[in-house]
Amino acid sequence: MAETPASLRCLVVDDDPLAVQIVENCVANTPFLSHAGSCASALAAAEVLRAQPIDLLFLDVEMPLMSGLDLLRTLRHPPLVVLITSNKGYAVEAFEYAVLDYLVKPISYARFLQAAQQAREAVAARAQPTAPDDAFTFVKVDSRLVKVQFEDVLYVEALGDYVHIITKTSKLIVYSTLRAIAEKFPAALFMRVHRSFIVNIRQIQTIEDNSILLADKHVPIGQTYQKEVFQRLNRF
Repeated sequence: MAETPASLRCLVVDDDPLAVQIVENCVANTPFLSHAGSCASALAAAEVLRAQPIDLLFLDVEMPLMSGLDLLRTLRHPPLVVLITSNKGYAVEAFEYAVLDYLVKPISYARFLQAAQQAREAVAARAQPTAPDDAFTFVKVDSRLVKVQFEDVLYVEALGDYVHIITKTSKLIVYSTLRAIAEKFPAALFMRVHRSFIVNIRQIQTIEDNSILLADKHVPIGQTYQKEVFQRLNRF
């Protein structure tokens, strides 16, 4: 069984010395974080990442020669990443790289701590073994019980008295409510984004104009769900 490290090794990457100092101070005041180093460029950070294990990367977006997002494109197995920038316009693109969080300058310690706690929880979740029974459920389709692998589900859509469970290879029509299906599916993997839709977070490709793209399907984000959805996906 994997163990959660006593502290997360952090690398700070920013070409602004003042910004680096602020993040270093935040790391120093967070007991479960340890400062593994700081870099003034993405190129230098790439060398550090090749040379030593890093658990958490605090990464500026806008840097000369190579941006933070350019660096992420080069990493086959990136650590957990918290992006830091003064431009909110990178939020959607940041999500496409599955970053943990997105901090906008100037950074407050309270907001930094929130991101750091997310990192600690993510590492702890990785360390937990997954029971086989957590990987699937059964749903009733006509007179049959059909096994549904959670990882294969793209989204679930409510249509009248039925729900359509759309997987990578099939569509299952189930006499049920969306709420009942949501209770069967793991909350860590699925999220309700509209009164008629639940989506698999891992299957999201892009988000644009309050619409989520999964495979070739655009799923709307309902107005009453927007705040919760964007907070969970760290688009702020």
